[in-house]
Amino acid sequence: MIHHSTYIHKSSQDWVTFVHGAGGSSSIWFKQLRAFKSQFNVLLLDLRGHGNSNPKLQDSLDENYTFDAITNDIIEVLDVNNIQKSHFVGISLGTILIRNLAENYPERVSSMIMGGAIMKMNVRSRFLMNVGVIFKSVVPYMILYKLFAFIIMPRKNHKKSRNLFVNEAKKLYQKEFIRWFKLTSEINPLLKFFRQKAIDIPSLYVMGEQDYLFLPAVRKISETHKEAKLFILQNCGHVVNVEQPKVFNTQVITFIKSLSQQPYALSTS
Repeated sequence: MIHHSTYIHKSSQDWVTFVHGAGGSSSIWFKQLRAFKSQFNVLLLDLRGHGNSNPKLQDSLDENYTFDAITNDIIEVLDVNNIQKSHFVGISLGTILIRNLAENYPERVSSMIMGGAIMKMNVRSRFLMNVGVIFKSVVPYMILYKLFAFIIMPRKNHKKSRNLFVNEAKKLYQKEFIRWFKLTSEINPLLKFFRQKAIDIPSLYVMGEQDYLFLPAVRKISETHKEAKLFILQNCGHVVNVEQPKVFNTQVITFIKSLSQQPYALSTS
């Protein structure tokens, strides 16, 4: 089972589960933990091969590295902790896992909050993935990861996010990086399906205005999917929860609380 931590609230019945992105770990939510555990029950987890979910020998022999398999890792944690339903907060690749979980287990998802959501790979991001596929076995993965981080988060104000993700990625092994990279073969058809099929679960997309690779597709989803809402953080890049944590926390907590009270209204940043 993947590593996880729970924080139990003295009165709240609501659970919030945080899902990090590729190369990260549950530690990327350090600017969210205090605010959220004061309001809700919180579940933090490290995806397989990340953080404290160290790869085991049996994992290295396991060819079942698919989005469904990794999604089922999360379901296993929910079951062990008797969490029947949760709000899910994700960042980057974690948003794909959350959307996949909602597709496969909609009864387990109260809402989806997608930060720096990846819902379409444009020409530049597809080229980036293809380069990675070609060189993943011959180039040290940290060189590739640093390149990817810089292309996705190129500006000066993105430096903190870049450094955080690069430092977290250093905990990965080369073979683990390669196994995760094999997931890229699934990405395009899966994202196309997600864009075409609206889902009847309240969804909030929190995107940086400077997230030039992924924001355009999310704009279209927010315009065509009934349950999808979009909040854009100004002067912000891909990793919204790290770059502007106070605004991120306020928007997400307000959204979650509103679901049991009244229609959600975006507040200003």
